[in-house]
Amino acid sequence: MADRKLFALVSTLIGISIILTYTLSAYTTILFGVNEFHFAIRQTLFGFISIFTIWILAQGDPDKLLAPIGFTLFIGSAVLMIAMPFLPEYLVSAVGGAKRWIKLFGFSLAPVEFFKVGFVYFLAWSFSRKLGHHGGMGIKQEYIRFAPYGVVFIGAMFVIAFVQNDLGQVVVLGLTLLFLLMFAGSSFRFFLTLLLGALMFFLFFIFTAEHRIIRIKSWWALAQNSVLELFPASIAEQLRVPTEVEPYQIGHSLNAIHNGGLFGTGIANGTFKLGFLSEVHTDFVLAGLAEEFGFIGVLFVVFIFMWMIQRIFKIANRSDDSTIYLFSLGVGLLLSFAFLVNAYGISGITPIKGISVPFLSYGGSSILAASFAIGMVLMASKKAKMN
Repeated sequence: MADRKLFALVSTLIGISIILTYTLSAYTTILFGVNEFHFAIRQTLFGFISIFTIWILAQGDPDKLLAPIGFTLFIGSAVLMIAMPFLPEYLVSAVGGAKRWIKLFGFSLAPVEFFKVGFVYFLAWSFSRKLGHHGGMGIKQEYIRFAPYGVVFIGAMFVIAFVQNDLGQVVVLGLTLLFLLMFAGSSFRFFLTLLLGALMFFLFFIFTAEHRIIRIKSWWALAQNSVLELFPASIAEQLRVPTEVEPYQIGHSLNAIHNGGLFGTGIANGTFKLGFLSEVHTDFVLAGLAEEFGFIGVLFVVFIFMWMIQRIFKIANRSDDSTIYLFSLGVGLLLSFAFLVNAYGISGITPIKGISVPFLSYGGSSILAASFAIGMVLMASKKAKMN
């Protein structure tokens, strides 16, 4: 029997996302000249499709269907991402020169969202066969064992970060890969060396793109006053960036959170969605939630989200199948890191990465891909010893 609690929790988050999409898209509908229910109707449609997808997948036999679905997502979406730069304009949508979405029947789908799920399944399937406890292996042997996965990840990283200009997705995938490696049996020393290497790659990607440097400076302009108080004055002045760098989005996001207070301004009564935060129902949905529903509303959503993650990890922990264990764990990590990266970004703790909040942000691709992941976990849960 599939985990009904997990299904109910995900359905609750999808229901909340439909409400948030309606109330937070008020200004955007005017800006684009569409009906006030335009985004809410689309999110409702994708919400019902996603819930139905989860339910259908949960009925499947994990021994027969889990691998074909996982590899189809992995290989199919990888091929689409590689092919997208060469596809004609009428088939793809581009933002800032990067082609990220494929147009289908009036909707746009981002292959990278489905690739993440497929990539996690590929790692789980392969790790369960090739990896195991390091058993006193030297660091050199661990790197040799990891090399094929490193090549696959670097290839994916190149396509996502350079071709699609989406560093945020690379961060989430990289963190998931690192932690899955540790749970698959790699040593902590190996984990630390990979983490250091990933940090160096991250810095390389930042300093090779002007828009990322500007984004870092914008974030630092907001955070520097509190951080530089800890340094001597001579060092602090060297690290200070010019005040003309305006942290526009982060500043308004923090103001929206502050304006919400404990109980919020009330549904549809938020003001920062009225042109101050661009398309707040997407990447800044948590800031909009905080303003209209306050700390209590955010706390409720975080509780539901954490309960969902706990159910996913419980399925992993109760499974005797190492592939299912690692896949369920990977899905939980993938969703958790996406939530944290977004939450840290909109609160000014880290630079904004353009990552959507799983099951809450507006967008058909993200909600549908995450639903595939949950549906596969629910399918796998029938083999776990759940109570």
